Amino acid sequence: MTDARSTTPPAQRRLLGALLALLLVAQVEQPYPEIALLQHIPTMLLLITAPALLRRWPLSTAALACIVAFMALHTLGGRYAYSSVPYDDWARALTGTSLSGAFGWNRNHYDRLAHFAFGALSVIPVAEIARRWGGLGPRGAALTVLAWVLAISCLYEIFEWLLTIVAAGETADRYNGQQGDIWDAQKDMALATIGAILVLMVPRRR
Repeated sequence: MTDARSTTPPAQRRLLGALLALLLVAQVEQPYPEIALLQHIPTMLLLITAPALLRRWPLSTAALACIVAFMALHTLGGRYAYSSVPYDDWARALTGTSLSGAFGWNRNHYDRLAHFAFGALSVIPVAEIARRWGGLGPRGAALTVLAWVLAISCLYEIFEWLLTIVAAGETADRYNGQQGDIWDAQKDMALATIGAILVLMVPRRR
């Protein structure tokens, strides 16, 4: 059997290694250990399966970089349960003012960034898969991207709803990150879709 490392480009191994390092660092003095495993399962599954998947269905380094970038955002959000990512503290340390103060925010918007990034960063890998393995043209690949983003966003929000039913109240609330917004799910799906549309509108070389 061929070793997966022998067929994975060095740049892609470095990307996966960096994600693994980030995942490990995120566990240091974990502030929300009760939901840490639930948050980080997707990243762990990616790291475990990526070598075999990339051997069977190779992706460009750009496509893998998009996937790793999103999972890095998710790993950071997972460490702080999304709703508590201390970006205001970071901004205050760098600039002397918080982002919430500058923009008049009254909630933590890191989850909004992650959903927008999911849509934007899905474009290159999903379109590449649609063209390479699905035999689709540019228009078909673009429609596949939108279908993927809408479907996964919808399924994720359904998963969050089901979690609130079966999990303990505080655990579910921290994982869900709704922060009192009754339209949270709709806004998250809309931002993911907008992210994908904006990237799809960027002209590409033929």
